[in-house]
Amino acid sequence: MMKKETFISASLALMVLSGCRQEVEKPNILFLLVDDMQSAAIAALGNKGIYTPNIDGLIEEGVTFTRTYTNGALCGALSMPSRAMLLTGRGVFEIQSDGMKIPKDHITLPEHLRASGYRTFGTGKWHSDKASFNRSFAEGENIFFGGMHRYEENGHCSPRLRHYDVTGAYEGEAFVGDKFSSEMFADAAINFLKSTREDKNPFMAFVSFTSPHDPRNQLPDYGKKYTAAEMALPANFLPEHPFDNGELSIRDELLLPPPRTAEQVKGELALYYGMVSEVDVQIGRVLEALEATGERDNTIIVFASDNGLAMGQNGLLGKQNLYDHSVGVPMLIVNPHAVRKGEKTEALCYLYDIYPTLCELVGLDIPESVTGRSLKHVMEGTADKHREDIFLAYSNQQRGLVKDGYKYIIYNVEGKITEQLFDLKSDSGELVNLAADDPEKTAGYRILLSQRMKENRDFCSLDNPLWWKDGRKLTWDELINLYIFEK
Repeated sequence: MMKKETFISASLALMVLSGCRQEVEKPNILFLLVDDMQSAAIAALGNKGIYTPNIDGLIEEGVTFTRTYTNGALCGALSMPSRAMLLTGRGVFEIQSDGMKIPKDHITLPEHLRASGYRTFGTGKWHSDKASFNRSFAEGENIFFGGMHRYEENGHCSPRLRHYDVTGAYEGEAFVGDKFSSEMFADAAINFLKSTREDKNPFMAFVSFTSPHDPRNQLPDYGKKYTAAEMALPANFLPEHPFDNGELSIRDELLLPPPRTAEQVKGELALYYGMVSEVDVQIGRVLEALEATGERDNTIIVFASDNGLAMGQNGLLGKQNLYDHSVGVPMLIVNPHAVRKGEKTEALCYLYDIYPTLCELVGLDIPESVTGRSLKHVMEGTADKHREDIFLAYSNQQRGLVKDGYKYIIYNVEGKITEQLFDLKSDSGELVNLAADDPEKTAGYRILLSQRMKENRDFCSLDNPLWWKDGRKLTWDELINLYIFEK
């Protein structure tokens, strides 16, 4: 009779010889993130005036979530909280210091993957603290710590970058890149992908472009170029916003001060589209490098933007508002093992729902610090809906809600209350305000928004002066009525 120990050894040997593994090989993740990109600036999503073949190809392969939103921001630099939310899987009132710092107990997606055996690499924009970058990534190159490339420093043409510092200190001056920012980030990603060919561990590559964020004053010598004459004016173009939304004097709006002419906006759009097309070229280079590794069929690809941009729509130029062109974002996920490909869904979701989705797709537990909700059921076609509504916030002056095809926005600017109600199905440009025409529906959205503000602990910081009046801390209802609903 064969001894028990001998039988076990023989069984293990047989498993090895037959190629069996105790664990299923985990898929890699390639995360492609762009900056300030409208959902409307993609050919495959209906814009016939722009050239985006590589992003279009990803849309053909994956599931595109056409009603994806960033939760908002309490500051003008939307990318900072938006990226922090995406990386931590948490909402705008659940992150710290509007994303400027990611605390240790908010486990980032790459940090979680790294702890689970993934080889993690980061390049490009990191709009949070350096310590959280090094917790997240074991490797990196051409790292940009900041919000945007400065006009006075030659913008994207001379990006101030960092090599990976294992100590996390990143002391001294940044070096000046000798190529356009997108090409520098793509180069770093390509070199990393080449190094994975002999690596048995799964990888996560986070490629965080700064394009098409301005400066738009210089375009690289590659990619399609556009002229103002060939630009189509947005259908919801307005020379200026119809009322003071509280942010008409912010930097983004002053790049082209209102009232703006059609010719001015077309000129800006030509430059903006040029940057969209140039970053599409670099995305194509990264995808080619992934193909060369032989791992394309085992790599989940995510493409998204941190926020959108108005570019002349609704009389605005920047993103400091709650219209869909600014808080709505392009987002798609390519799962190489999925049956459904090239599909689009209008399921309401947040950018920060990506984190738990990827955890489920690669078979990892979702950390307790994550409050986002996985989209896996939508991707698999077992559900058409994901969230019942979307709560939106900007600064202390704008709040919004998306539900049942309508969007409600309320403004409190220097004590003046303004309400908007849009039918997004018949008025995607958000031009026809129905708030006064349907007071009953408007009141219903106002009440629901109040509930969402409470649930999201809107303005719960103890040092926020809005919490106090006449030396007394206000109740939730008093706070909300005083802040936004009292007329």
